[in-house]
Amino acid sequence: MEEIHTKIKSLRLQKELTLKELSEVTGLSLSFLSQIERGASSLSITSLKKLAEALDVSMIYFFEEEKSEQNFLLRTDEQKDFKMNGAEQIYRRLAGTFHDRKLEPLKVTLPPGLKEEHSYSHAGEEFYYVLKGEVVFHLNEVQHHLREGDTIHFPSELLHTWENLTDEETIILTVTTPVIF
Repeated sequence: MEEIHTKIKSLRLQKELTLKELSEVTGLSLSFLSQIERGASSLSITSLKKLAEALDVSMIYFFEEEKSEQNFLLRTDEQKDFKMNGAEQIYRRLAGTFHDRKLEPLKVTLPPGLKEEHSYSHAGEEFYYVLKGEVVFHLNEVQHHLREGDTIHFPSELLHTWENLTDEETIILTVTTPVIF
């Protein structure tokens, strides 16, 4: 897979933007963008989303491999686990690959004692189904304690974060929009 930093630089050059212009549009510092393009710094989801919007692509663009064929079926042995920027939770892609898909289905494993430090908010909506364990969602500072079999569905514009207060892992099925990974 082509590295994210290479794709960012390539898109910026295709759109004939300077680093300074990209900095002004995204609100990210010039030095940070330079480090990103050199592969010397990692990105948060929030920063990647700002770059995707400024470069007029979906966030999935940075994670897709060049494929011209569609793949609707994803067998268990083809599903890949990944983490984001040193985060503890483990994500597993469950989506097929085809042009202009709208949903992002993922299986997420939250390790025991996980507590996200920062709340997020962005466009779209999110649905979660607890397959195993327990999780506490914080939506605009209101706590929602979910157990196995419980679901929660909310607009992503709400400030949100989660935590696993137990000493066992929690496994969640999530479907979100827009496609971000």
